[in-house]
Amino acid sequence: MDDDIDSDVDDNDVDGNTGRSSDQDEGDESSGEHSASTSDVPDDVRQYDRFKKIDGTRYERANQFLRDRTYITAREWALARLCADFRTETGVEMTKIGNNLPDLVPFMEDTYSPQAVNQARAAFEEKIRTAGATFLYGAMCDFFTAEELDDIMYESTEVAKFLLEIEGVDISVETELEAEERVSNVMREVRKASAELREEELEEQNDS
Repeated sequence: MDDDIDSDVDDNDVDGNTGRSSDQDEGDESSGEHSASTSDVPDDVRQYDRFKKIDGTRYERANQFLRDRTYITAREWALARLCADFRTETGVEMTKIGNNLPDLVPFMEDTYSPQAVNQARAAFEEKIRTAGATFLYGAMCDFFTAEELDDIMYESTEVAKFLLEIEGVDISVETELEAEERVSNVMREVRKASAELREEELEEQNDS
């Protein structure tokens, strides 16, 4: 990617010293400055190593990178990942995530309440569903050619792969190619089914 988010940034890129962007959702409350000592940090939190590739990045830098390429914010990205990683048989450890957020994610400087963690996760899920519906409509409405859809899928895959690499996920070439092929096959089927549906509707209109 051209704009690497692990490069140095100016302190003025951040709204104060809260680790939150100035346009963050009003209902997203942090619980105050991080003050827990190292001895208070649970072992699984101390050993958590996602996002370590961007230790020097501030919130606003990560947030702007995501806003330029996705619908999600850095807050939603980080907390959705944490909710997936700290899921147990009985649910998500939202209190642990919120209390130890600065130790888990380098660009988050405040602790968060369980309600704020849950809010970010819900916002992430809603945006993913909305983006999925938007993309599928674009694929089905015959606005894009097959080649243009392939270009969109390639660009989307590159962004997704980059975010996974930042999280510390090691993606093999075989896995990447397999994922791209699965998505491409699905999109070809979607476009084909959409075209057939439009043809059937046109025939019915002509017959009536």
